[in-house]
Amino acid sequence: MSEVAHKETHGFQTEVKQLLQLMIHSLYSNKEIFLRELISNASDAADKLRFKALENSALFENDGEVRVRVSVDKEANTITISDNGIGMTRDDVIEHLGTIAKSGTKEFFGNLTGDQAKDSQLIGQFGVGFYSSFIVADNVTVRTRAAGLSTDRGVQWQSAGEGEFSIADIEKAERGTDVILHLKEEEKEFLDEWKVRSIITRYSDHIGIPVEMYKEGTPEQEVEDGDNIPATEGGWEAINKGTALWTRDKSDISDEEYKEFYKSVAHDFDEPLKWVHNKVEGKTEYTSLLYIPKRAPFDLWNRDVKHGIKLYVQRVFIMDEAEKFLPSYLRFVKGLVDSNDLPLNVSREILQDNKATQAIRNGNVKRVLQTLTRMADNSPEDYAIFWKEFGNVLKEGPAEDFSNKEKIAKLYRFASTHADTAEQNVSLDDYIGRMKEGQEKIYYITADTFSAAKNSPHLEVFRKKGIEVLLMSERVDEWMMSHLTEYSEKQFQHVAKANTDLSEMDDEETKKAHEEAEKEFQSFVERAKAALGDKVKEVKVTHKLTDSPAVITTDEHDMNTQMLKLLEAAGQPLPETKYIFEVNPEHALVKRVADESDEAAFKEWVEVLLDQATLAERGSLDNPADFVTRLNKLLVKVS
Repeated sequence: MSEVAHKETHGFQTEVKQLLQLMIHSLYSNKEIFLRELISNASDAADKLRFKALENSALFENDGEVRVRVSVDKEANTITISDNGIGMTRDDVIEHLGTIAKSGTKEFFGNLTGDQAKDSQLIGQFGVGFYSSFIVADNVTVRTRAAGLSTDRGVQWQSAGEGEFSIADIEKAERGTDVILHLKEEEKEFLDEWKVRSIITRYSDHIGIPVEMYKEGTPEQEVEDGDNIPATEGGWEAINKGTALWTRDKSDISDEEYKEFYKSVAHDFDEPLKWVHNKVEGKTEYTSLLYIPKRAPFDLWNRDVKHGIKLYVQRVFIMDEAEKFLPSYLRFVKGLVDSNDLPLNVSREILQDNKATQAIRNGNVKRVLQTLTRMADNSPEDYAIFWKEFGNVLKEGPAEDFSNKEKIAKLYRFASTHADTAEQNVSLDDYIGRMKEGQEKIYYITADTFSAAKNSPHLEVFRKKGIEVLLMSERVDEWMMSHLTEYSEKQFQHVAKANTDLSEMDDEETKKAHEEAEKEFQSFVERAKAALGDKVKEVKVTHKLTDSPAVITTDEHDMNTQMLKLLEAAGQPLPETKYIFEVNPEHALVKRVADESDEAAFKEWVEVLLDQATLAERGSLDNPADFVTRLNKLLVKVS
């Protein structure tokens, strides 16, 4: 080993310390993944070198054969994973091995429970990468040199996986990185070459470059009655197939190989729910291998993080997070595209308006939506897992992908008044199949919570008539519905809109009774309008209520309460919106107020009714103290 110089000691980022401790104690049943993760990192380093060398062949340093080598040293008690890829500079080492740059870190640690089995699944979603080394090692040394730098620009990183790590300058003749694991006493099984070979075959057979181990030579052997068996020389031998998995025929790839490839490409040790592998020929030639994960990553909702799949061109790695090959509402998809119709020096700017890119994107969208549809139809349990994790992301679809709006909406699942639980398992096709005779619209309501939606007074007449209503309580729902106006030629209707009308489903006797009630309460409506003034847009009699005295609604073209809340939360200016005040002529309290001859008392009662309706709709009042004072005053009078 070369002499070490200019050594410095640094402290780990706090999150790294926590993650190391969690992995050491939570992933004891998944020890072997350290080898998969380190080989995958080494392969990525080789891919990045090949891409950069397209413009600067000098980076190969007269050695264009990239590979990964794994070696064990029983005397030193070490296992080493070496690559001759892109390597790292001193700054790279500090950035990549001393911090967790991945976003979502805070949320990740906030979700940890202390239960080792549950936490191991969370760590799997977060991604383990290089730090998995410490599952089996009590000390790790990394020796690296960036391609193109002089041999005296090598860097050595060393840590026991506790509070700190050291950085030193070293001489390193070969470009690339060596990760040397000093194994714990109880982990000596990983010094068994046959075991290591079997792990590589299992986890890393798909790696597109050779993963090699050293094979000892054999001396010449004498045999009876024949020629001697000649001696063989020792040398490095490839353990994996060395063929990129996605280039192989689908019939030759086992489910286990697909699953292991996913774990490597997604840095996840949970298995995927589904995958789709396609080779497309014609005007645009490409191969895609796309996976639907089982769990959402912690940075799924972070707008600053790039999401996308890996891009290869003619089997040469080009970029991670190639976001142009899938729309944002499918950003949960993992996998890759390998194109024959893009230039090897392709950049994100070239992808922007490239016809081949658009063709590949359209093909990928079609296949993902088909896969999800088949899952929903044939594997409802798997689809329920998917919807729980990614349903809210899919709800961005109608705004982003108008041409596939119907196909996306078919995949949606909602809670509804058809059941008492908050479980989202009602499809739009289910709903339409249960529509009442004479019902023309799909009715829904949006609210802050499932409980608020379920108990809204707007639902009273729908329960009375046995009409199902979809209950939406996710923040994205109101925004989604502003872009999803119909499905299967059925219009959507928010039940809190003033134009919600079920009178077509009433019999003649009921219609006549409603007309008489409206005539009878005409004077009440006029008095209420005068009492409320410009606080409301309109006062009217309603027949939508059975138990509540009043509700507030909005005009057909005005914003709903939930949309106004979204704008307010985002700091956006709010349009002026006045509610329509609708009163129930059958309610005892409304009848009591209608009989009030004192105009001052009448005004107080009408304002209380309005405040109650506003509270039920919005969950808050602009002036709650005024409401309490007015209510207490009226209660004292009544008593």
